[in-house]
Amino acid sequence: MQTVALPQQRKRQLYERFLKRALDVIGSSMLLCVLSPVFLIVVLLVWLSDGSPIFYPRRVVGSAGEFNAYKFRTMVRDADAILAADPELRDTFTRDFKLKDDPRVTRVGGWLRRYSLDELPQLVNVLTGHMSLIGPRMITVQELSKYGPYQELLLGVKPGLTGYWQIRGRQDVSYEKRVQMDVYYITHWSLGLDFTILLKTPWRVIRGEGAY
Repeated sequence: MQTVALPQQRKRQLYERFLKRALDVIGSSMLLCVLSPVFLIVVLLVWLSDGSPIFYPRRVVGSAGEFNAYKFRTMVRDADAILAADPELRDTFTRDFKLKDDPRVTRVGGWLRRYSLDELPQLVNVLTGHMSLIGPRMITVQELSKYGPYQELLLGVKPGLTGYWQIRGRQDVSYEKRVQMDVYYITHWSLGLDFTILLKTPWRVIRGEGAY
């Protein structure tokens, strides 16, 4: 049976997405090996500052459905109870899904967040295929409503360890602007855009701007 050739643009997209996944696997594998001493140091710091558990599984959603995105724990163990007991704190969190001066964050946790070291365990999520090195922001199911008509668009791609939003303001921009950035990334995606984001990420991380 004769096969119908795909349009040239479709072939290019499939090829680029294959390369993107290959880069995810190679990149995350290499980073896990190179950064293994950093992992050990952070594990020790978290344990010494606030004991166990060391890791925190954040339940998020992506193209494969819901999954646990792992982070180094940066909050006190009873963080959820503290949020539930404070109506004002809870209302602020519900609006932005982030707190600038979060009283639940430990001293070591604040430092880890500033330099995005708490996100390193997500390299495992990239390796297993739930995430990508570069992609839209990782969000929870509760945040989906913030995306309005763009929910399906967001759920069509994997969330990224870093992305367009992370190099253009991070937490210092409004949630509405975050949504706009994610939509822009998805609708303008290319390997060239990914490489641009990847090159700019280290400088943003070192500066620690917009991270809390």
